[in-house]
Amino acid sequence: MPTVEFEGNTFQVDEDGFIDDFNNWNESWVQYVKGTEGIENLTDEHWKVINVLQEYYKKNGIAPMVRILSKVTGYKLKYIYELFPSGPGKGACKMAGLPKPTGCV
Repeated sequence: MPTVEFEGNTFQVDEDGFIDDFNNWNESWVQYVKGTEGIENLTDEHWKVINVLQEYYKKNGIAPMVRILSKVTGYKLKYIYELFPSGPGKGACKMAGLPKPTGCV
């Protein structure tokens, strides 16, 4: 399994660059993914999406569908794509430390 080293942390990642275990997530991982996603500054809106994803994952063991993410955050899908240019599945879930979604996120 590939590894990523960033800010003194080593992260195991899968072939798509998602962290291997949600429990290994920390804010250093967020900073790393932010750079790879081309996001200059994280706003409260970014953190709201990240927190919603993590809370849902902790309760349900999967990432929420886009419809649920949009409803809980109050953000339209278009705005979520503005926050995370590679989308809620690839960018937001990766940043939140969730496994790569298999369904429609």
